[in-house]
Amino acid sequence: MNWSFILGIILLFDIFFAIVVVFVERKNPTSALAWLMVLFFLPAIGFVLYLLFGQNYTRRKMFTVKEAGDRRLKEIFEEQHRDLVDSHFRFANPDAEPYRDTIFALLQNNRAFLTENNRVEVYTDGKEKFDALFEAIRDARHHIHLEYFIVNNDELGRAVVHALAEKAREGVEVRLLFDAMGTRAGKGSKKAFHELTDAGGQIGVFFPSIYRLNYRNHRKIAVIDGAVGFIGGFNIGDEYLGKGPMGYWRDTAVKITGQAASLLQLRFFLDWQFTTKESMEVVEQYFPGVEGSGTTPVQIVSGGPDTRWNPVKEGYIKLINSARESCYVQTPYFIPDESISDALRLAALSGVDVRLMIPCKPDHPFVYWASLSFAADLLDAGVQVYTYDNGFIHAKTVVVDGKAGSVGSANWDVRSFRLNFEANAFFYDSAVGSEMKRRFIEDLAVCTELTPERYAERPTLIKIKESISRLFSPLG
Repeated sequence: MNWSFILGIILLFDIFFAIVVVFVERKNPTSALAWLMVLFFLPAIGFVLYLLFGQNYTRRKMFTVKEAGDRRLKEIFEEQHRDLVDSHFRFANPDAEPYRDTIFALLQNNRAFLTENNRVEVYTDGKEKFDALFEAIRDARHHIHLEYFIVNNDELGRAVVHALAEKAREGVEVRLLFDAMGTRAGKGSKKAFHELTDAGGQIGVFFPSIYRLNYRNHRKIAVIDGAVGFIGGFNIGDEYLGKGPMGYWRDTAVKITGQAASLLQLRFFLDWQFTTKESMEVVEQYFPGVEGSGTTPVQIVSGGPDTRWNPVKEGYIKLINSARESCYVQTPYFIPDESISDALRLAALSGVDVRLMIPCKPDHPFVYWASLSFAADLLDAGVQVYTYDNGFIHAKTVVVDGKAGSVGSANWDVRSFRLNFEANAFFYDSAVGSEMKRRFIEDLAVCTELTPERYAERPTLIKIKESISRLFSPLG
């Protein structure tokens, strides 16, 4: 075998992809430099890694159809958008007034329309969350729409599919959308959904090109009869009930009853239409205009490769910048860019009580060691960092001053900000905010603070792991 010839071919590939990185994709400089290092210092595998993780030069072409669909459906809400931007809008709940600039920024950035009559219930335990979801499924009369990154073929996954199939047999419209990569990794397959499809339910498989590890649909959404919605961090699988190798699973999701469910419905419509090419009609049965009994203002904010900017990340930054007393963040993966790090650091230096909670053990070692390194960077500014010791924390939340915050699927990392499709609920209500803050403080009882002294004592092997993981963290 002519190894010199093979090496020459590999180097040609690496040079070609290096040219693409610099002149075609125009990645941000940090990401571009990281990829150039991979291509030239790991030539034998660099181009393979790039094919799996890096290429996005076809992104605009890939999502042209989706963007067109977004425009058509979102025209329905254009009138409300103009009214909110152009008029002197008065908030029904005065808790929203201090966050007017955040609300309008998300309106204009992401067309994240504000709804005000919502009742929001917070779930931090998997059993409680899925009990509520099963109850909502049982009560469905017209349709059930579920969209999850992972639907495992395990006890919980089969129970969800069975519950959906039962409703389909009753004549309820059932649509289940899942990501091809996430559900494949979660031991799922189309065979696992035969009971549902045989009963008349429909499934959609998002982005079946599983060799691409980027552009995954990471959202976790459920909408029942257009009136009740769920959004958060829980996927569908036994580990989310604490039955997996990570132990107890601490996550966060919210149940929303009110008009914000219509915005979750819109998000599902867009993703379902893109995935299945089924053109769904926007009619009253799907958008009933529910007058909820609550008073919580909510915006549903979506981000992904099809958005011009990074709406969820920018919403996080606006909330951090609005904090006057406290800013509490929970995330399993903390690989921020400079804008996020600077916002947290400046808030802490300004006297805001900034606290960050991350896992004490990794489900993805590479990401874990990078997260630990980036979190430690904030210690000198006065940010208090905690590792969650009671199993695994998977929540993706922020709450500021106990008055406003966000719950959803977006981690505080570059993948969620740039490469995956995400959705979060932003709320502006002291009742929900104080509940979120209370639960964060309760979690501190099962956490260990990462002090500068403790961090400095870490073993040399961990320092090496952190340095290597941090070096490659900008890839994407």
